[in-house]
Amino acid sequence: MTGRVQNPNALPIYVQISELLIRDIAAGRLIDGERLPPERDMAASLGISVGTLRKALAELTKKGLLERVQGSGNYIRQQPQTDSVYGMFRLELLEGGGLPRADNLDVQSMEKTPELPAFGTSTQGSRVRRLRYLNDTIIAVEEIWLDAGAGEVRADLLSDSLYHYYRKQLGFWITRAEDRVGIGSVPDWAPEAFGKKPGTITGYIERLSWAEGDKPVEFSKTWFDTDKALYVQRLK
Repeated sequence: MTGRVQNPNALPIYVQISELLIRDIAAGRLIDGERLPPERDMAASLGISVGTLRKALAELTKKGLLERVQGSGNYIRQQPQTDSVYGMFRLELLEGGGLPRADNLDVQSMEKTPELPAFGTSTQGSRVRRLRYLNDTIIAVEEIWLDAGAGEVRADLLSDSLYHYYRKQLGFWITRAEDRVGIGSVPDWAPEAFGKKPGTITGYIERLSWAEGDKPVEFSKTWFDTDKALYVQRLK
């Protein structure tokens, strides 16, 4: 799947594969009624065992996205809405889809900085800076703030998916978000690996996210490389 070092807190490989397939279905790379390749061929192309692939396909079946026909094969079944770890992740490769991954650059608990909008109930928060991938392609840098009233982000427990961390470690789930998309200057802390120098104008997203309460608990800023990725919002 990738030459990167596996994060010990990463999602299990079968979940990563199921999430990749969910995004391919959403992007239209896999269409309703399409028959998937034979399992051995598909597993070989993904660099995983047949057993791992079958666990991933079982996840799709539970979500109603796959019909497994004995003696015939596995067929895609599209659904209007699907419970997915990356259901709110809107960046996709230019050709569509891609499995989100992340390298954590810096995780700190600190006082919220003055330029942040009002969110949460505390003056403190966890600030996470990350380098974002789709598959093995670096496509973005992001800065996420979680209000201290919702919990603390610990670098030693953090996986590729913050939302998975929130559910597993902090006991809440992001239920809705508001995005504002435009252009912005790459921040001065962006690593050289991002490929765009600090100050370069590129795609930019600001997001406020809510859990169960009336006040948002998270604010994030994402700078994405428009030569490699697009912001995609599908309306159904």
